[in-house]
Amino acid sequence: MTVTPGTPALHSLTFRLSYADTDPAGILYYGAWFPWMERMQSEWFYLNGLRQDQLLERHGFWSVTCHTECDYLVPVGLFDEIRIELRLGRVGGGSFDMVHQMVRTEDEVVVARALITLVTVSSDGSATPIPDVLREHLDRWAGASAAS
Repeated sequence: MTVTPGTPALHSLTFRLSYADTDPAGILYYGAWFPWMERMQSEWFYLNGLRQDQLLERHGFWSVTCHTECDYLVPVGLFDEIRIELRLGRVGGGSFDMVHQMVRTEDEVVVARALITLVTVSSDGSATPIPDVLREHLDRWAGASAAS
């Protein structure tokens, strides 16, 4: 789950950690990254015309998370400002990876890296090849990353 240096982010979101993100010691609770990553992915798909609440109705598929991993590199705490950067990772026949990098803005230190693997499924919930409408977006995103 490495991020190639110089690869531009497809999307980024900056926020300040709040009390709800931390444990009683004021350090980021390890599970707090996952809602932020989901928010980032949902917004990116939405901004690209792929509303997750309409995928099944409009395109006959939806995406399901089938794998997650996160490396916690540096502790962060209450009121640290964080930028999450979203990049496209591996794209297969029926699944693809979204790579997240979390950066503390004060010193530009990468504090965590995560990967979420999404699989496309049909209306009955069975795995299906990535539909053309999504494949076109993934190819365009991959092309933008390769061009840099």
